[in-house]
Amino acid sequence: MAALHGLIRGLLNATEAHEGVTARGWVRTRREGKGFSFLELNDGSCLANLQVIVDDGAPGSEALPDFQTGASVEVTGDLVASPGKGQRWELRATRVALLGQADSEYPLQKKGHSLEFLRTIAHLRPRSNLFGAVFRVRSRLAYAVHRFFQERDFVHVHTPIITTSDCEGAGEMFRVTTLKGDIDAKPSADFFGKPAFLTVSGQLEAETFACALSRVYTFGPTFRAENSNTSRHAAEFWMIEPEMAFCDLAGDMDLAEEFIKELAVYMREQCGEELALFERFVDKEVRRRLDFVIERPFQRVPYSEAVEILRRSGRKFDYPIEPGLNLQSEHERFLTEEHFKAPTTVFNYPREIKPFYMRLNDDGRTVTAMDVLVPGIGEVIGGSQREERLDQLRENLRRQQLSEADYWWYVDLRRFGTVPHAGFGLGFERLLMFLTGVANIRDVIPFARTPGSADF
Repeated sequence: MAALHGLIRGLLNATEAHEGVTARGWVRTRREGKGFSFLELNDGSCLANLQVIVDDGAPGSEALPDFQTGASVEVTGDLVASPGKGQRWELRATRVALLGQADSEYPLQKKGHSLEFLRTIAHLRPRSNLFGAVFRVRSRLAYAVHRFFQERDFVHVHTPIITTSDCEGAGEMFRVTTLKGDIDAKPSADFFGKPAFLTVSGQLEAETFACALSRVYTFGPTFRAENSNTSRHAAEFWMIEPEMAFCDLAGDMDLAEEFIKELAVYMREQCGEELALFERFVDKEVRRRLDFVIERPFQRVPYSEAVEILRRSGRKFDYPIEPGLNLQSEHERFLTEEHFKAPTTVFNYPREIKPFYMRLNDDGRTVTAMDVLVPGIGEVIGGSQREERLDQLRENLRRQQLSEADYWWYVDLRRFGTVPHAGFGLGFERLLMFLTGVANIRDVIPFARTPGSADF
């Protein structure tokens, strides 16, 4: 039992009673009985609390008035069968000690708190039931992401956070500089000798490794200086970006769809306690949507056909649907939830609305792009076969008014042993929103960075 290091999850899952057990955690509640006190203790290892009974006169019990909600304590005692309902074990204390007192202003008292309020105390919200569950799930799913790719012989690559190239060509990047005053006056005098930025994607660098190691993936922070305050956007977020050499669009879609299904299965099988909490208090449909993706085969539809389906639907959308326009979340959800009634992959988008690196199709009008759509969210993955032909890549750069000199190393890949290759990008927070039912990206990342807010 000592090997449990006091984890309450381990104590609650014990198979037999034990003597001399030590548990440490934070007090959720304390109530007094006749000649004893009840403590509800939680150390963050699980959703459930450990009930502790402290008899008056037990060593350390004189400090019980200071065992207020939020205080950290250490309790040693015997793990015994509990006569109470809803719990198998309780700890009958033989010694208690106060480790850290919580004063009367502790904001997480035993009552309901709004998500908006909890965001203002992001340093304390992981102690709440909801956010403890969210961030335990985030940790487990990060492990599941690595497991998925490692089991398929992908090599994990750490791509740079600071870059001089704009992967998406949208210009929504944070400048990194040591210059003061007019930062554009002498870019050659800057720290890196040229304008540098926080990365919006590790894709381009990942492609270089795919063209050497065949199958790679990145999993790291990315940044976008987009002035958006919606529930789906953040200035800092984590991206998962696999790249595969000798792969076409069909292979890319196969991997993306397999990835989503496996992560949904992992959530159902490995995060049951937290999923039950989300289903009860966050989104009653979350389990149904996971089963929807797990059980139903993906449907695949070209962009042009998807547009026609939407136009013929008779549905009045908030955003217009016309050929050549990006699909919005409401369009994507209609396709998955109402038309196909299945998770859906849309592919072959117009070249005008996609970045320079996507491979041009033989029709000269569309590129080998794909988006994976799921219910409740819409797009959760975006990817493409990359343009491996030197002449066409140069034409794409010219067409989008990008300097070939800025991408010389990327162009080199097409000069020295070019191969068909493909990959996709997945926002980890967007995935978490789908798997947990949590509706706001600010609530699935420990410390949200949004326009006008970089607290904590």
